[in-house]
Amino acid sequence: MRLPAPFVERDEHIGVSLPGGHAVFTTRRGGVSRGPFASLNLGVTVADDPAAVAENRARVGEHVGIPSTRFAHARQVHGSDVAVVTEPSTPSWSTAELGDIGSADGQVTAELGIATVVLTADCLPIALVSRGGVAMIHAGWRGLATGVIAAGVAALREAGDGAPIAAAIGPGAGRCCYEVSDELIEAFAVHGPDVHDGRNLDLKLIAARQLAAAGVDERHDAALCTICADPSLFFSHRRDGPQTGRQAGVAWRS
Repeated sequence: MRLPAPFVERDEHIGVSLPGGHAVFTTRRGGVSRGPFASLNLGVTVADDPAAVAENRARVGEHVGIPSTRFAHARQVHGSDVAVVTEPSTPSWSTAELGDIGSADGQVTAELGIATVVLTADCLPIALVSRGGVAMIHAGWRGLATGVIAAGVAALREAGDGAPIAAAIGPGAGRCCYEVSDELIEAFAVHGPDVHDGRNLDLKLIAARQLAAAGVDERHDAALCTICADPSLFFSHRRDGPQTGRQAGVAWRS
């Protein structure tokens, strides 16, 4: 992988360290799942073997140095709600079962020893890091349209006592491949004519502008498209359809 600074290869995954915390964006490599979910599928809403997903999730915990029982997660619904957490989620992320769990498209914590996590397969995983806390945001076009970034920044700013925030945009659908309807292009026209090339929409540029509007001055983009990258590197719903897995964005305080 060719990664722009400050992103680095971290074994088979992508890491970034920012003042106050760290983030990892997983690839699909290094797991035990098979078939269309090979190999590090972390999603439980696809038809993968739950035991394989549980093992994959445990491996992510080992990789970041925080047990997967200490991850904060939620049922993602492509909305703008962000949860502020002070303890790991119940049921545990390590069980590979959603169970009776709340819905949110972002996790924020000021606690040490808790990792915030979202799952993606073309949507953007966005890490927000400050010296007072961290957040991980799940941002597809619906979340961008309804304000999930502004909500995440506001929640982290409050939880982190107003400390400056830096952002890292992980792998997701790129302008090169993300073709959408004319109606969707029009919905994002407020961000300027350069956020699209014909009917190809630039989610990452939109996210960067929303981060800037929310007062996040330090912004980084891994510059990787999940759709046209090596298929062995990322899961992609747009490329592969519903029979595909999920990778993760994970953030935690240093």
